[in-house]
Amino acid sequence: MNYVVITENDVSQWNDNTGREYHFPKRYLKYLTKGTVVIYYKGLMKDRSYTTKRMTALSHYFGIAQIGEVKRDNDSDKNDYYAEIVNFKPFLSPVLAKHNGAFLESIPSSKIKNYWRDGVREIDEKTFNKIFSLSDLNDYNATNDNAQGELESYSRPEGKSKLVYSTKYERDNTLREKAIEYHGLTCMGCGFNFEKVYGEWGAGFIHVHHTKPLSDGDGERIVNPRTDMIVLCPNCHSMIHRRKNRTLSLDELILLLKTKTVN
Repeated sequence: MNYVVITENDVSQWNDNTGREYHFPKRYLKYLTKGTVVIYYKGLMKDRSYTTKRMTALSHYFGIAQIGEVKRDNDSDKNDYYAEIVNFKPFLSPVLAKHNGAFLESIPSSKIKNYWRDGVREIDEKTFNKIFSLSDLNDYNATNDNAQGELESYSRPEGKSKLVYSTKYERDNTLREKAIEYHGLTCMGCGFNFEKVYGEWGAGFIHVHHTKPLSDGDGERIVNPRTDMIVLCPNCHSMIHRRKNRTLSLDELILLLKTKTVN
């Protein structure tokens, strides 16, 4: 199995469609072959007008997919190509490019100065597993490529429902602001503070988590930002939702961080 990171820029010359189609120059053709598993990546946000269209302003990974058919882009006069994207599964929370102060991708010594300029980056299985383990997905079943059949698109009705709930409430500015007013901007799980680490760029950034998953209810309900919401860094937020059949409490998360075991 081949693994590749593909970059999706906020501003791009390509007419891409996330999870469906990805355009690229010919030099990346050797990496983006049918059956290759790809992880979607976004670099640092440079234009604040894209704030509502991204999970975070920081460099992060936000989904996993697989390359389907690869074809020549007839609309390009530069011999460019595009790939069909299949089996796309988005992360509900971003996986930051840096974890515990170190990049998740291994940067070759020969590319230290220009590694991040490559929009398509080949990674090994160890790096793939490192990134995937920090996501909120439990598994990913890539379809093996063969001459007899086509890769099938992935259907995820449960994931779609969960994403709608999360997006609706996390964008409620009143609840979010009140939760931050009560709890601050330091992760209540691991103690990470974005402004302390990233300076002004990280000021004001934090995830807000509902202590009772919204998908557990029968519909709209009253949410108290002091008692029903907590603030977490993206990594702790991802770990709380790591398993579909169980959401960790804050106490369980803290215990996990201390002992690295949860029954």
